[in-house]
Amino acid sequence: MDFLRQHEIAEAGHRILNPFTDDKLMLLGSLCRLRPGQRQLDLACGKGEILSRWADAFGIEGHGVDISEVFLAAAHARAAELGVADRVAFELGDAAEAAAGHAGAGFDVVSCIGATWIGNGLAGTLALMRPALRDGGLLLVGEPYWTEPPPADAYAALGVGPDDFVSLHGTLERLEAAGVDLVEMVLADGDSWDRYVAEQWWTVDEWLRANPGSPDAPAMREYLRVARHTHLRFQRRYLGWGVFVLKVGAPVTS
Repeated sequence: MDFLRQHEIAEAGHRILNPFTDDKLMLLGSLCRLRPGQRQLDLACGKGEILSRWADAFGIEGHGVDISEVFLAAAHARAAELGVADRVAFELGDAAEAAAGHAGAGFDVVSCIGATWIGNGLAGTLALMRPALRDGGLLLVGEPYWTEPPPADAYAALGVGPDDFVSLHGTLERLEAAGVDLVEMVLADGDSWDRYVAEQWWTVDEWLRANPGSPDAPAMREYLRVARHTHLRFQRRYLGWGVFVLKVGAPVTS
């Protein structure tokens, strides 16, 4: 079954497509000192909740890019609901290609929240993001990290390699190596992980009950089984997640 289709079903009831609560999303915007007239580019924007909420609360303008027509339809609806459709726009397309297309655009904020696969990892994604950022602007990147060393069988269960993620301190070292300065962060916790994942269990269960004869039903039934076991056995204990607020490193002077 197509990976994107799985997530469109599982996250049908979500507005935020990451283990972030509404309170944490708004805290992040406040910490970024957002103000009217600023412009944000959000790569792999999902349902556009970050852009629509921040446009509503802080008066920013935004442009989001995502590959899912389903998620972007929800993004347009949310922007209309909040009365910010004149300040946010959404583009269907590949986020990495879109980032290159916006090089030199001078956005005040460039974000990629939980989708560093677009650049084949953290460093590659930051490299994609930087050309679209104005001097002195903010990069926001959402990334998992290990809260403690996981057992060997956690990697296969979570679908990641041993080197994909590192500890929280190791994440800082990766950011520094990429030439950016960490200036703030907002981290998920066990409750926000539960809200993100457990709501998917409910949504998929409801979908299976309503669509027992769908060709996708066997794959979604297995997805649900694996998701519950993986979260309770490994994900909640070992895998952290956070949004890191970054500035491009200051030049070294002699």
